[in-house]
Amino acid sequence: MPNLSVKDVPEVWAEALRQRAARNHRSLQGELMAILEGAVGGGPAATAKPIGQVQGWKTVAQIAAELRAKYPKPITSVSTGRDIIRAERDAR
Repeated sequence: MPNLSVKDVPEVWAEALRQRAARNHRSLQGELMAILEGAVGGGPAATAKPIGQVQGWKTVAQIAAELRAKYPKPITSVSTGRDIIRAERDAR
């Protein structure tokens, strides 16, 4: 199998690739192979977002802020998990 080498990769790109590999639970080599497979073989990596534009990854703070904006008042009309468990325990 031939070896390929890419030289003078900007550090920002290299770090983005390392982070992408970590998110996908792969080594950097495995991530690069997946990207190449997608580019030449039409695999799942062919539809991947460009580096730095990962879809579906938000921080906990971003998710919490979105939920606070969507639901400004706490929902009190439903039982909490604690209430349900307590009722089940008391029913015994």
